[in-house]
Amino acid sequence: MIFFKLFLTFFKIGLFGFGGGYAMISLIHDEVVLKNHWISSAEFTDIVAISQMTPGPIGINSATYCGYTALMNDTAINQDGQLWLGILGSVAATVSLILPSLILMMLISAFFMRYRKHPVVEMVFSGLRPAVVGLLAAAALCLMTQENFSAPDVNAWQFWISTALFCATFIGTRKFKIHPILMICLCGIAGLLLL
Repeated sequence: MIFFKLFLTFFKIGLFGFGGGYAMISLIHDEVVLKNHWISSAEFTDIVAISQMTPGPIGINSATYCGYTALMNDTAINQDGQLWLGILGSVAATVSLILPSLILMMLISAFFMRYRKHPVVEMVFSGLRPAVVGLLAAAALCLMTQENFSAPDVNAWQFWISTALFCATFIGTRKFKIHPILMICLCGIAGLLLL
């Protein structure tokens, strides 16, 4: 049944999603779009955009929207497009994503303060840092698709404008320390005017 599979999928993502919500994006994409085909790549891009605009952690917001969309798209279970099934999908995905962190934090918090200066614990955290950077890079790369950037042979104008906006955003936030919200607004206006 899709509820059980949805629960297991997001529980696994929550268990291995080190680095927070942005690091989970690539894991969610692989499981929801590529492996289970619950939603399309274009729908996933829209979900990430909505998750970034709404309050709360992006990983949890993405799980909520993915659970809802997966159940609303599943015509075998939800033939009439019943809203309550979508809401149950949201609850299943969200709770299962949060559950591993809740369990692990309760267990770890009892021991972390006592052993945080231990060499083994310090080595574990040193090993996790590169993994977190890799997951964040994977999240960025999984969003660099033809649906988002187009392709030079499909729509050259959209491809080059999208690439220019990406580079401008990277340089603006990294070098000039422009606030991300301002960059989002500026890129939205540029996309409205140019695309």
